[in-house]
Amino acid sequence: MRRVGLVVLLLGLVVVPLLAQSTSEEVRETVRGTVEMDQQTQVSRDDWANEQAELEARYRTAKANIAYLTDRIASEEKAVAGLNESISELERRMHEAKLLQSSLQDTLDMVMTRLDGFVEQDLPFLVEERRNRIENLEHELARPEVAGAEKLRRLLEALQIETEYGKSVEVEQQEIRLDGEPMFVDVLRVGRVSLFWQTPDGDKAGTFDRGTWEWVELPASYGRPIRTAIEMASRIRPVQLIELPLGRVER
Repeated sequence: MRRVGLVVLLLGLVVVPLLAQSTSEEVRETVRGTVEMDQQTQVSRDDWANEQAELEARYRTAKANIAYLTDRIASEEKAVAGLNESISELERRMHEAKLLQSSLQDTLDMVMTRLDGFVEQDLPFLVEERRNRIENLEHELARPEVAGAEKLRRLLEALQIETEYGKSVEVEQQEIRLDGEPMFVDVLRVGRVSLFWQTPDGDKAGTFDRGTWEWVELPASYGRPIRTAIEMASRIRPVQLIELPLGRVER
């Protein structure tokens, strides 16, 4: 019995240190594992913290961009609305301009017709010059590429020229027909009131009869006043009072 007890005691002395050694190793492994896990956890936390900071920065940037884009969209929408209003106004004006252009063209054609008829029925002075002006003006008014404002300007210019004829006195050399015979004479125009003529040698003188629409000869007594008037209109003689038969002359 003593031997058995002694053996057990010896086994106990041997096993206890072995168990103690095994437990110590396990503890160290456990501690080592715990430390490594803590380190990994810390690394993960640091990575997450960095990622979180980056995500927060990106979020703030995206939010700022959204705010900027929202303002930009509002500004662009306002600009588009303004452009749409301008386009609408321009379209309205273009429509009105087309209506005005059509109305203006009708008015210009009407005035042109009246001017043409007026010149045709007016006293026969500067006939070729005035007829050429009318033909050129008619051609210009018929051209669609010429702006309405330019057509109006040219028509008003022609009217102004015709108006000035009524306030001026001029002399021109002209061929007339007297009793069917051609004759080269000096023609005195007194506004649009009367036309007088006289041969260069002063032998004959006369006027244009509105009633018969013919050139007629006047009595010789009118020769000197007509010559005086021609010289005054030509600035050869100073202005003075003279008597001339204005209007239709009874012969």
